[in-house]
Amino acid sequence: MSLDGTYDDGNVFALILAGKIPSTRLYEDEHTYAFLDIQPQSKGHSLVISKWSKARNILDIEDEALAQVMATVKKVANATRRALDPDGIHVAQFNGAPAGQTVFHLHFHIVPRWEGQTRGFVAHAQGDFADPAELQKLAEEIRAQF
Repeated sequence: MSLDGTYDDGNVFALILAGKIPSTRLYEDEHTYAFLDIQPQSKGHSLVISKWSKARNILDIEDEALAQVMATVKKVANATRRALDPDGIHVAQFNGAPAGQTVFHLHFHIVPRWEGQTRGFVAHAQGDFADPAELQKLAEEIRAQF
């Protein structure tokens, strides 16, 4: 997919926001939603999305929505740091399929990293699925840090 296109109301994140697909919530306010990735790159890998913007990528998003999302990225990154004590935190965002974007609803990845861990990013279609019970336990640890 190119950088241009029409927003798909059937994308996985829109379906999560509509309650049609389950997710493991970390944080939510009236503007944003943060949840654990079901194909984590590392323990505690989470995603942050806007609840109201229909932006497909960073080129489309309204300034107000971007500010709201980034404030939540910071909150989630800090809670993740307090809960998991990683050596680093990788914040990633992809625009267009050639750049690695697979879901065309603007989203930010927050990936805790530890020394000795691979730094690359695996496409979601290639990653393993996390155990839902483990995600719930991890979410409780991170939520306790807000």
